[in-house]
Amino acid sequence: MKLSERLEKVKKKNFSELNTPKMMDFSEEVEQTDKYDSLKTVIHREVIDSYNKQVQENDGTKEDIDVMEIINELLIQKGEVLTKNKRESLAQEIYDDIIGLGPLESLLRDEEVSEIMVNGAKDVYVERNGKIQPSKLFFRDDSHVIQVINRIVSPIGRRCDEANPMVDARLNDGSRVNAIVPPIALNGPTITIRKFKTDPLQIKDLIEFNSLSFPMASFLEACVKGRCNVMVSGGTGSGKTTLLNVLSSFIPDNERIVTIEDAAELRLMQSHVITLESRPTNVEGKGQVAIRDLVKNSLRMRPDRIIVGEVRSGEALDMLQAMNTGHDGSLATAHANSARDMIARLETMVMMSGMELPVRAIREQIASAIDIIVQQSRFRDGSRKIVAISEVTGMEGDIVTLQDIFVYKQEGYDASGKIRGKFVPTGIRPYVVDSLRENGVMIKDEWFTK
Repeated sequence: MKLSERLEKVKKKNFSELNTPKMMDFSEEVEQTDKYDSLKTVIHREVIDSYNKQVQENDGTKEDIDVMEIINELLIQKGEVLTKNKRESLAQEIYDDIIGLGPLESLLRDEEVSEIMVNGAKDVYVERNGKIQPSKLFFRDDSHVIQVINRIVSPIGRRCDEANPMVDARLNDGSRVNAIVPPIALNGPTITIRKFKTDPLQIKDLIEFNSLSFPMASFLEACVKGRCNVMVSGGTGSGKTTLLNVLSSFIPDNERIVTIEDAAELRLMQSHVITLESRPTNVEGKGQVAIRDLVKNSLRMRPDRIIVGEVRSGEALDMLQAMNTGHDGSLATAHANSARDMIARLETMVMMSGMELPVRAIREQIASAIDIIVQQSRFRDGSRKIVAISEVTGMEGDIVTLQDIFVYKQEGYDASGKIRGKFVPTGIRPYVVDSLRENGVMIKDEWFTK
């Protein structure tokens, strides 16, 4: 036999030996997956039957029934040969599906996951450390996803179906949920969950994360304690609500605070806090309570501070009027790409209130009401930073004037792909310094020195 023929024979033999086991492993894996799915379905059904039977035997009492114990007993009865780890894993999956939110439960327990995105039954993504990555978890089918959605929204009296394909809700821990189902969502039922940490972040955490510098943090603390009206602006997922929560921690404990949100996300540490949450229309198209209604009502509640989770439309006018009528120290967030864009967006949102006000009158309201705009951004490496702290200084002609107090200067990326840069003062001394000192708040001029 020629050398070339012998080499070809060896090559084919090696290729066959390398690939055959892989094909066998794959088929075995599929077979095992199917078997476990079938087993979970059977156990799921029998657990519910056993649970209902025990409830009837206990005269409707549910407290003494251990669902996990029922699951483990049924797994043993089935006689399946399972390792201890696999048995515990299957038991937890079945328990989560019966009592909790199915595959989402493990992601909700994972403290590294900050956001969960379900793009259909087999397509689940998560955000870890500011970066989106695919998850290995999946649902059985679209009906399984819809079942989980309705399990989330049912406790708050809402539903999600073809008649009401979009819904906002929140979990017991305060995590914000948005769901949208077919025929509106073409990829299948979609769930987006914005998780919040059990322990709210403090200002020292943001400094450690390099989201701002110590002088910036000190200045913002002084602004809140000195009752400046502060707007936090930024894009989606830039950390506006987190920063708002941190800023609210500087409010003295002896003040009465009213928070207004679409979904109650803020976690204030003060003792005197009233939390208001908007409500969408019911099935009959009635019963809506908008953010604007809550802002108006809050003025009758004798608040020392009003905190609006997010300003989106006509409530901007009522918020500006509140800031201009003695409710100093109010805080709010809104979407904008810069402080200048924030001014323009506020103008647009005031116009959405239906009041036909001249543009100059709107700008005068903005210039008089807002003291500080904090611009937050999310960068390509997943980090979130305050890129500018700007002061609203008044009007020049028909233009609202701004001046930057602090800015973030980007200097490129390091070897690991992390953004490099530094927070620098512009050297401008803010006009609010004098009023802050009059209110007894400590200010250091060195914060603003280049």
